[in-house]
Amino acid sequence: MGKKKVKSEEELKDMVLPVANDVLGIATKMLGYDRVMVKCQDGHERLCRIRGKMKRRAWIRLGDVVLVSPWDFQSDKRGDVIWRYKRNQAEWLRSKGYLTMERTTQQSKEYINP
Repeated sequence: MGKKKVKSEEELKDMVLPVANDVLGIATKMLGYDRVMVKCQDGHERLCRIRGKMKRRAWIRLGDVVLVSPWDFQSDKRGDVIWRYKRNQAEWLRSKGYLTMERTTQQSKEYINP
């Protein structure tokens, strides 16, 4: 059995922060194939597509904090998921004030039992 890796500041160096019109959100519903419903920080709920590059690299689960790039057209309804944050990265975003949405236990229950 190998050593357990310690999560440290190294993971935070690779983290992507929101720029321009990118918004943070929480995955609320998995819709199959490469689509997920995301409740974004700007108040919109978007149907998002997981980029092909990211589909094979990172798995998205309900309640995950993701970075969404809204489409140029239908920007309030559709977007692309361009990054998934790990748990310690999401906590860092909350502590620095990037993420103001809080995931409560009630929301978690709704995600699991719609």
